[in-house]
Amino acid sequence: MASDPRVPPGYQPAAAPPQQPLPQQPLPQQPVPQQPVYYNQPGAYSAAPPPAPAPVPPAPAQQQQADEQRAHEEHDPELRIYSHSNLYYWWPVWAVGFLMAALTYMQGQKIQMGNRLEYFHPSSSLGVVYFFTLILVILITNVSVRGTASGIVILTIMLTVVLLAYFDYLETVLGWIGHLSVHMNLGAYLFIATTMFVIWAFTVLVVDHMSYWQIKPGQITYVQLFGAGSKSYDTENMTLEKFRDDIFRHWILGLGSGDLKIQTTGGGHQELFVPNVLFIGTKVEVFKRMIATKPDMFPHATVK
Repeated sequence: MASDPRVPPGYQPAAAPPQQPLPQQPLPQQPVPQQPVYYNQPGAYSAAPPPAPAPVPPAPAQQQQADEQRAHEEHDPELRIYSHSNLYYWWPVWAVGFLMAALTYMQGQKIQMGNRLEYFHPSSSLGVVYFFTLILVILITNVSVRGTASGIVILTIMLTVVLLAYFDYLETVLGWIGHLSVHMNLGAYLFIATTMFVIWAFTVLVVDHMSYWQIKPGQITYVQLFGAGSKSYDTENMTLEKFRDDIFRHWILGLGSGDLKIQTTGGGHQELFVPNVLFIGTKVEVFKRMIATKPDMFPHATVK
């Protein structure tokens, strides 16, 4: 092999330096999972308890029975019947009183009475109509007017008085019996009407609702919120009678009210009288269906 002319004679190339090994990167150390330690000493650390087993679903028959029981409790049919006092029929006394007070205020005249001015209506027809209403309510709520003939007679008298007052002939008729004149001021109408309304509302809406008849399929219970508690009767072979033949008390003043008579059977035969039931027609129809149907056959219905 020919030598390189550029290399001088006797030249020895320097030896190559020894190669250094590359530094090795340390491998990341993985954490060693620690195993739970068990001790027999009380209170020492122990392994977590195994998970609770999943609840076993109930059998289809048991589930259906539970659903029916829950539905029966939530949709238990019930009918409540409230027996009102005769004061319920006194609503015309305060209603007509407020009407006469309004007419006296709008059409009345101020008259000097002592040291103050009082509102009086110039016509005595208002006072006559108001006292006629009061007397008629007292008569109807204490005397039963049964039969068509008696009702027609009283209705004719009422219509005659109203027409005479409307056409302003009532004072002329009263003048025939000693110039009778009836006047009431605004304060008298308001005082009587307001007092009567407060008593009527408290009795009808509060006192009369403290006791009631609770009817369910197969059972009727008389419930008292305060006092004697309750008493139940079986509805098997029970008879029900409705009385609504008093024209004025049941139809005109009662707005469709009536009286109920319930007769129980068996050893404890009793006659239960429930007077002055409002909207008696609708409630009697529901009552008849409930006492004629077994508890497990009656659909959901609640009437109060």
